[in-house]
Amino acid sequence: MRSLLITILFASSIISAQESTTISLDSVTDLTKAEAYLKSNKGKGNKLITFNEEKHKTTLATDLLKLPVGGKKSIENDIEKTTYKVVEKNSITHYRGSYILLDSNKNNIEKTKSIRDKIITDYNNGYPFDFLAKKYSVAKNATRGGDTGWFINGEMDIILEVAITDNTHDLNSIFSYDDPEKNHFYIILKTYLPKEIKEIKVLKTVERLY
Repeated sequence: MRSLLITILFASSIISAQESTTISLDSVTDLTKAEAYLKSNKGKGNKLITFNEEKHKTTLATDLLKLPVGGKKSIENDIEKTTYKVVEKNSITHYRGSYILLDSNKNNIEKTKSIRDKIITDYNNGYPFDFLAKKYSVAKNATRGGDTGWFINGEMDIILEVAITDNTHDLNSIFSYDDPEKNHFYIILKTYLPKEIKEIKVLKTVERLY
């Protein structure tokens, strides 16, 4: 009888705790409240996640991007219940391009400019830009053909960001841009126009079921 009573009390405490968590989660209506929730609920797995419709193509991300602010999706197994709640939704201007970085610290400036001119000539003669990037660029993204991927203001080196986001160049045009202070010489291909991309911030919570 005593063991049965203890079991009932234990089960009740779990249910009560789960109901309390649900109530707290229901009260989260924006990013500020989500951050406050995380401070008071420091359980393993609880965190804020950002999903971007271009960078995240999973089924979960696709489902969450369709939800309005306040919308929830739960996934449950035998051990735990994971809930995702959309707390913020924005449409943010993103930029994308491709570039080749030449470093005149390794060659003198005149030789670097000569290599730059040859690359532009080769591109205009039909050589693929990604091939030229892999051959000449000293940037980390050379292995993916110089592609920057989608980015927002403030995520890249300011000199490079200004060059890529410059709206005076036409789509698919190739041009050079110099950073004399660092002795960096860029060859930039304008591969994309600016694009509004949806992003959401999601509060993830994990509840143990036993």
